Amino acid sequence: MTTSDPACDTAHGDLPPDHGPRTLVAVFESPVAEHLIRFAADLGYRTVLVEPQPRLLAGTPKPHGDQTVASVTAAGVDEHSDVVVTDHDRPELGALLRDALDSKARWIGVMGAKRHSAPHIEALKQLGVDEAEIARVHRPIGLNIGSRTPAEIAIATLAGLIADRNGRPGGFAF
Repeated sequence: MTTSDPACDTAHGDLPPDHGPRTLVAVFESPVAEHLIRFAADLGYRTVLVEPQPRLLAGTPKPHGDQTVASVTAAGVDEHSDVVVTDHDRPELGALLRDALDSKARWIGVMGAKRHSAPHIEALKQLGVDEAEIARVHRPIGLNIGSRTPAEIAIATLAGLIADRNGRPGGFAF
């Protein structure tokens, strides 16, 4: 039964969700990236895994998204793309973030707790990226729900991206 409230109609399955085009680019194969890709696909995102070291993709079949590529530039990043870097300790961090900053990405973030250093800042400075561009990289990312597992971290991250896309702060403040 269709009502005059599209949100209610969608919740009841009477109206398909209209979230527009969106892409989640998970950078680096990791347990969190696996969950991000799986959950993002359920949320209607086109999903891309960027892994510059193909040997890390070998072994047990894992969800690698709609596309797996070796670089951010090959990921088809556009203004509808959210780029999430899932490992802040990889040597490729600076170069991949620089490429993300050079793209039209809507949002760019690096996982990592506030209590840890932010190695992406120094890596980007060494590559000549200016302070204003570095400031576009979000860290920490996701909603503060006390995530402890890869699946919880992925949920918090995706919830934060949805809140940001909808112009909301996240949490229970309405």
